[in-house]
Amino acid sequence: MPNPKRRFSKTRTASRRSTKKAAAPTLSVDSTTGATHLRHRAHKEGDKLFYKGRVVVDKTAAE
Repeated sequence: MPNPKRRFSKTRTASRRSTKKAAAPTLSVDSTTGATHLRHRAHKEGDKLFYKGRVVVDKTAAE
């Protein structure tokens, strides 16, 4: 099995890694509350937890 004769240089390694950057997160605006939130994530407004424009958990109703 062939092996490399020597390791990659720091420049070659850095240039390969330079293309792998984290993208900016995609934001959405909720149609019912108008709040900006991360896509495919639940978000809180007051004591209510919303997902896809619907109330998932309501702490005021539980009490």
